[in-house]
Amino acid sequence: MAKPPPGILVTGAGRGLGRGVALQLAAAGCSVAINYRLNRAAAEETAALCRRSAPSPDQRFLPVQADVGSRSDRTRLVADTRAGLGRIDALVNNAGIAPRVRAGLAEAGEESFEELIRVNLQGPHFLTQAVARHWLQDKPEPALPAGFKVVFITSVSADTASIDRGEYCVSKAGLAMSAQLWAARLAGDGIQVFELRPGIMATDMTAGVKEKYDRLLAGGLVPQNRWGSAEDVGLAVRAIIEGRFPFSTGAVIPIDGGLHLRRL
Repeated sequence: MAKPPPGILVTGAGRGLGRGVALQLAAAGCSVAINYRLNRAAAEETAALCRRSAPSPDQRFLPVQADVGSRSDRTRLVADTRAGLGRIDALVNNAGIAPRVRAGLAEAGEESFEELIRVNLQGPHFLTQAVARHWLQDKPEPALPAGFKVVFITSVSADTASIDRGEYCVSKAGLAMSAQLWAARLAGDGIQVFELRPGIMATDMTAGVKEKYDRLLAGGLVPQNRWGSAEDVGLAVRAIIEGRFPFSTGAVIPIDGGLHLRRL
């Protein structure tokens, strides 16, 4: 009997970077749980696009509503993914939010800080814990040839200060450490963990500051001289899921066109 397609849970996959990840995983032959928080229509659209690129009729594309910042929703998300796909072979922690209002450090409120920490850091950290417990305790046989995987999608803001959205930077810096911690904890169990660090990406989150970044790009901020895309991130996740980095757990991989390079 042929093995079932690998099942991958991608948070925040209704649109943006998460949709790019889901599409690449569909093309790679995986089934995908398409997590979304509010926009069911967008998640259904992602599922339909995945079906078009899927090479096997056995693949499943399942929209699953959950707020990763909620403990009860995280529990349900894992249960619904396992029920709908039959398995979880990898987790892609992509879901995240920006501040509702950009405010300087001297003006920003604690409510915004708490919200971003809850959704961007606490949520993926403990969702990873829930999935890891399943792998460690239930000991399922992985459908991926290279074993189970966790991918954290953070941001260049993990180590680049933006003083008008400090809470976002702090949440992403914490998430980068969460990735390191889980990589160290799970390596001995044959589970790899990676951090992808996107730079200036063309998504809904950056639509409101497009003119600003267009000017910065024109001025040479990014060596490769373009916006990043959801496909750029999706291709990187696909390479990890396909086992192209067998000896690199804990790696931090920039997806930023060279923005991280120190230049004079």
